[in-house]
Amino acid sequence: MKKAFQNLAIRYPFLKIFGNRYVLVSLFFTIWMLFLDNYSYLEHRVLNKEIDELEDNKKYYQDEIKKDNSNIKKLKNPGQVEKYAREKYYMKRDNEDIYIIEFEGEAPDGGAE
Repeated sequence: MKKAFQNLAIRYPFLKIFGNRYVLVSLFFTIWMLFLDNYSYLEHRVLNKEIDELEDNKKYYQDEIKKDNSNIKKLKNPGQVEKYAREKYYMKRDNEDIYIIEFEGEAPDGGAE
């Protein structure tokens, strides 16, 4: 086995470096840490992508919470409550009629916020 490696090293001089046991151990360790370990580089890339997605979700939900809080502040005014009920739930006063006009391709809720 050793003689076969020496013959290969003579034919291909760049293989001489693999004759050193420290180089072999270092190479094995590097491959192990990059690809095979539980905390490998590939696993870190997957986890970092997941963290980025979760941070994006967090930002989205924080923005939605801010919008909801501003809507809640608006709804403390009785006039705003009436406006909201009329727009969202098509509520009306006793003495009036409501006509709902829908256009083709438009969302059924009216979209007025």
